[in-house]
Amino acid sequence: MAPGTQVEGSAADEKAASPTRNADSSAGPAAESAGNKNHAVDDNKMNGDEDNNQDKSEDESGTEPKSNTDEQEVVFIQDMGFTVKIVSPGTEAFDIQVSSMELVQEIHQLLMDREDTCHRTCFSLQLDNVTLDNFAELKNIEGLKEGSVIKVVEELYTMREARIHVRHVRDLLKSLDPADAYNGVDCSSLSFLNVVTQGDITDTPRSSHIREKRKIRPESVDCTPPDFIMPRCKERPILPLQPQAKEHKGPQCIKVLTTSGWNPPPGPRKMHGDLMYLYVVTLEDKHYHITACTRGFFVNQSAEEEFNAKPASPSHLCHSLIELLNQISPAFKKNFAALQKKRTSRHPFERVATPYQVYAWCAPNIDHTIDAIRAEDTFSSKLGYEEHIPGQTRDWNEELQTTRELSRKNLPERLLRERAIFKVHSDFVAAATRGAMAVIDGNVMAINPGEEAKMQMYIWNNIFFSLGFDVRDHYKELGGDAAAFVAPKNDLQGVRVYSAVDLPGLYTLGTVVIDYRGYRVTAQSIIPGILEREQEQSVVYGSIDFGKTVLTHPKYLDLLNKAGQQLKILPHQVINEKDEEIELCSSVECKGIIGNDGRHYILDLLRTFPPDVNFLKLEGEELSKEVRALGFPLEHRHKLSCLRQELIDAFVENRYMMFIKFAAFHLQQLGAKKQKERESRSSQEKEIAKITEVVKDNKEGEEKGAAEREIETEEAKKIVESITDSITSGEKLEMEESTREVVKKAALAVGSLKETEFDVRFNPDVYSPGVRHANLEGDGLKKERQLIKDAAEFLVITQIPSFIRDCLDHTSAPMDGITLSEAMHNRGINIRYLGKIAEMLSKVGQLEYVYSIAVSELVCRSAKHVFTNYMQSVELMSLSAAISHFLNCFLSACVTPHTPQGLDELQSKNAKKRNKRKGRVNPLSSPDNLEWTTMTPRSVWNQLKTEMKQYYDWDMPCDSVEQAVERFSLQKISLLRSFCMKTGIQILLREYSFDTKNRLTFYEEDIVNVFPVVKHINPRASDAYNFYTTGQTKIQQGYLKEGYELISEALNLLNNVYGAMHPEIAQCLRMLARLNYIMGDHAEAMSYQQKAVLMSERVNGIDHPYTITEYIHLALYCFANTQVSISLKLLYRARYLTLLVCGENHPEMALLDSNISLILHALGEYELSLRFLEKALELNIKYNGPRSLKVAVTYHLVARTQSCMGDFRSALQNEKETYAIYKHLLGDEHEKTRESSECLRHLTQQAVVLQKKMNDICTGKAGATLPPIQIQTPSMGSVLDMLNVINGILFVQISQQDIENFKAEVEKRQLKESTPESKDGVTKSGNVVVKELEEGFADSPMSVSPIESS
Repeated sequence: MAPGTQVEGSAADEKAASPTRNADSSAGPAAESAGNKNHAVDDNKMNGDEDNNQDKSEDESGTEPKSNTDEQEVVFIQDMGFTVKIVSPGTEAFDIQVSSMELVQEIHQLLMDREDTCHRTCFSLQLDNVTLDNFAELKNIEGLKEGSVIKVVEELYTMREARIHVRHVRDLLKSLDPADAYNGVDCSSLSFLNVVTQGDITDTPRSSHIREKRKIRPESVDCTPPDFIMPRCKERPILPLQPQAKEHKGPQCIKVLTTSGWNPPPGPRKMHGDLMYLYVVTLEDKHYHITACTRGFFVNQSAEEEFNAKPASPSHLCHSLIELLNQISPAFKKNFAALQKKRTSRHPFERVATPYQVYAWCAPNIDHTIDAIRAEDTFSSKLGYEEHIPGQTRDWNEELQTTRELSRKNLPERLLRERAIFKVHSDFVAAATRGAMAVIDGNVMAINPGEEAKMQMYIWNNIFFSLGFDVRDHYKELGGDAAAFVAPKNDLQGVRVYSAVDLPGLYTLGTVVIDYRGYRVTAQSIIPGILEREQEQSVVYGSIDFGKTVLTHPKYLDLLNKAGQQLKILPHQVINEKDEEIELCSSVECKGIIGNDGRHYILDLLRTFPPDVNFLKLEGEELSKEVRALGFPLEHRHKLSCLRQELIDAFVENRYMMFIKFAAFHLQQLGAKKQKERESRSSQEKEIAKITEVVKDNKEGEEKGAAEREIETEEAKKIVESITDSITSGEKLEMEESTREVVKKAALAVGSLKETEFDVRFNPDVYSPGVRHANLEGDGLKKERQLIKDAAEFLVITQIPSFIRDCLDHTSAPMDGITLSEAMHNRGINIRYLGKIAEMLSKVGQLEYVYSIAVSELVCRSAKHVFTNYMQSVELMSLSAAISHFLNCFLSACVTPHTPQGLDELQSKNAKKRNKRKGRVNPLSSPDNLEWTTMTPRSVWNQLKTEMKQYYDWDMPCDSVEQAVERFSLQKISLLRSFCMKTGIQILLREYSFDTKNRLTFYEEDIVNVFPVVKHINPRASDAYNFYTTGQTKIQQGYLKEGYELISEALNLLNNVYGAMHPEIAQCLRMLARLNYIMGDHAEAMSYQQKAVLMSERVNGIDHPYTITEYIHLALYCFANTQVSISLKLLYRARYLTLLVCGENHPEMALLDSNISLILHALGEYELSLRFLEKALELNIKYNGPRSLKVAVTYHLVARTQSCMGDFRSALQNEKETYAIYKHLLGDEHEKTRESSECLRHLTQQAVVLQKKMNDICTGKAGATLPPIQIQTPSMGSVLDMLNVINGILFVQISQQDIENFKAEVEKRQLKESTPESKDGVTKSGNVVVKELEEGFADSPMSVSPIESS
């Protein structure tokens, strides 16, 4: 194990797992984050020689320049863990592992989560009779060392402590209840891995015992797949998506625990120290009233009607409520102990909170239990934050900006800063989401209640909320409401890039965009002082009226110029209303406001990036011929279409390469010319002849216009450098002129803004209506406009085709809309190009599956647009009826979905009443609006068609869902999943019949909930990212050990910044599992991958494509650990999820089916195995072409299985196919071809023997019987080898020496201009091993994600 890998079950892990989520973060989040959860680092017990490693990895990762900060670095990473003894009343003393970086508070958290001490919340920790400060770091405490004894001392309760205690008890009682995960609260989410595998696969005693048994008789494994995952099965049930474990909730401990109606204590009892009263009904059906006083809890003599707060006899005073309940109810004692056992036996990753809420799109019927504490949370506290934070509400802006100002000189400081930023940001997202829902649900008072509903703005919990409508015709010129709807998202992109640049002194607002019930809400932190003055007075930079009046400010110019260099934004002049030239370094709408805190804020960043001219109809502007041929420019419904940052980066990179190659080419010619002149002086005729040849060749090359392709990029850079060097050295003057000419030509060729150097930046205002430019006729503006047109052309002519090539060579194989959008965004392609992409995909037969996904994404996104408008006209009372009606019109085959009846009955009775209280209805929805009831399937699909044409320029040839499903081979269940996820609908978990013509598919009670869809920025862990990428590079160079150590360290740093749960940590765990597997440590691989699966389920979702990939990997590692039946269960789960997400026609399915069939083959289930193999063969031929190596391997597997079944004739047929492909691709001499021909001979022999016997039987020869077929069941080892080949893993037990040899070999080959390589990856030459490893790390096609794709 490398240093710094996490020790399972360590103090750190448990702390991370604390379900109490900082019940006491009273020092405010910044203090809390300052040392909170430095887990994983505490587990680095490092010894001397590993320090050097660490040191080296620091150095290589390029994150730290070596300087005097270095000593601190090493001290930090070496941060030691040590053990202390805890003595707590009523339990035996025990040891815990702590780290010197931790806060005392974290020991508190740990004790509140431990089975034997979890019932305490109100205590202090003492060392030698000195009480420890909760917010002190352990390393700053005098006398604390290895083996110190820390005492738990019970403290007196206060009102606040008593409430925290009761809430903690309630949390413990419902800690196994999945209701929170289904309701999408408290950052809990679902995970089913341990239900699928029927327990934890890494439990040592159990698994080793079972493993022993399994080794003996693998055939006893039950491996029959459920019918619905068999190849070619058409039904797609939903119920298996959430396999409910038995007693999922855990035992009931108590019937009722609630605050009593006798609260608050009257004056006389207050003087006796009473804090609050509770009411309890035990399982024995006894009713008790309990007093919480400063010294603890006791039963009092009150009854339902009579108040008597004196202690009942016998009087028990217990410091903790759980101790008291244990005494008065034996059933409580028994069940609570069982509950605790169960709670602490769950994997920490199943219970620790995720950083952002993940919502489930379907949920079972959950019993709604009586829970007064939950009720009190909802109504009594205006914000639900009072208990936790002094000073009531949080000043979000101050917290967000202060964390950004923290020092970042060295690694410990950066980790602290990033941890604090991430913590405050995830808290802010949670608060903003709650606020936005409260606003739309009509639970918050507007700050301008006199205005009409759409114009109202809100402030809640120090967050400012506004709605996505065009108020006061602000966006009239840009597309009205459509522009107002898209502006917040563009603004968020702007906030994202400026936050990523992270320039000291320049501040952005905390921004979250929430879509909920058809409304778009923007939540922003509040600039100090902005509410006291008019906006006109506050703005010191930019324009509040789209460019009529414009201001500038030297400090802003300086800051934005620095940021603009990274973001490729060009400083430019515009003319204001007084005809003065004003310099800006952003788009005009970007406003600069100096807050009362003296900070420089920028807001309204909706035009940070240049406009996308392919979607703007501009007067007097022509796009290039190629772009026009594709049907651009299109008129979009708003004028705010911008290019993405990924595209700008790719475009600039592309132009820079052109520039370098161009310059190198001409400089080389110059050099040759100079050389010629020099040598002509020394009259060596031969040389001259040679050089003239060279020059002539070069000239011809140039005439062919092949300048760019002549020279490889790296080479080009070197040439430019060396030639400019040689120029500057000697004949300065004469050469300078000609060099300048060359650079000038190169700059001109790539459209550079400066003549003498490479300068590609963008002026975001060139096409903004209402902006007057300083130099209208000048050359500059023309160049700026041309660059923007070039970038838009680059998107269409280069990026889209290269995206399609990615799909063709399987570097990207999206499974659903989410992964498709991600792949497009990585290439810088906006979703509005999806129609064009679908059009191109329809022409590529091999990509039929991507075409289906693209079409279903077009359908679902258009349906979302239609649904958003539809929802705005629905009042709250008819919400579930309206949603189920829309779903019926959208997906059901039922011809005339009637509107639900229930509504009318209610209305007739309540109509009179409602008119009276019209004033109080939520102002956003108009009462009695039944417009939605008139919708029909036909009208929905007509709207969808119009939407697809208008928004995506795509013609939908179908008029109903039936036709669409038929024509584009879509699945209704996948459409339903995608639509629910996009709109935040949660439906009931049951089987839906979509195809009955006379019955509705959805009813009111099928709509369980509506969740918000939340968009926000994702703060990064920069150091971890650097370690990770360096580790990847090392691995690709063949240094597995170093790569492993770097990636382990990345995991450490990720845990430091993000806490225990995060999508990037899941990626990192997957990578470590893969490395362990390749280096031969199967058990370790399985343990890491198990964590990766659990984490992916929790943070990505139980049916996210990444989760499916994780399941497939885990299945392989389980098989390698001889857990055969579990491996099959995991593959069956993966196949089921894939069917649900995208159906059977997908290249990933071919991989899955090959894996399943191999394992079934190993178990002797040949017929089942063959069914999966035949499907895999069909898919491989479809997506890889009939002559690919994958197909050859599949043919061979089919033949192998058929020969085991005794069907030699078919086996012979299939093996012939394998032989033909190998011969065609690899030639006669290749070992694969030889193996195949050997196999053919063996099969022929068998077939001949069999045929002879058959003939004998037919001719009636005496004593002729069929020989027993000799089937040799394959060994587990050989099956594993085959699995590795299929999954693109090559097993290498590598010694350092081998690696050196590989590298030498690789370099030698590269020098020799590499010869065509065997693609099979089974030959063990150096190049292939490295290539295989790289493929392994590219991982399965789906796994392109921020941390991996870079």
